[in-house]
Amino acid sequence: MKITVLCVGRIKEKFYSDAVAEYLKRLSRYAKTEVIEVADEKTPDGASERETALILEKEGARLLKYISDDAYVIALAVGGKEYTSPEFAEKISTLATHGKSHIIFIIGGSLGISDDVLKKSNEKIGFGKMTFPHQLFRVMMLEQVYRAYRIINGEPYHK
Repeated sequence: MKITVLCVGRIKEKFYSDAVAEYLKRLSRYAKTEVIEVADEKTPDGASERETALILEKEGARLLKYISDDAYVIALAVGGKEYTSPEFAEKISTLATHGKSHIIFIIGGSLGISDDVLKKSNEKIGFGKMTFPHQLFRVMMLEQVYRAYRIINGEPYHK
């Protein structure tokens, strides 16, 4: 299985980078895992609807370059389906059983994910109603994928 976490923006804080590196290392025994970052657009304070749409369009075009037709694409979005960790593990296991060898998780920028990218997604999932910093969310996403593989393999995980 190949797992790609496709993100808008770069991590600036070392502690987030260290956490991402740690989860990539842990995941390496289960799946080929990578994080791909695309450039974000500067968002002016009080951006108009038109400016917001242009920013989403530019970031979306960058993301679309990395979405292959054979991948199962999951957009991380507010209002998406929520899973428990065991349900999420079952989802990943089921995708693998049904011949999906590449899963792409998409984390948008501060304004979200463009409609074009959402249309290319097979599903949207959410982590609740709270808002999280995008850099932290990247760590959380990798941790949940790692936890899913621990569950799939019947290995202990912290409840």
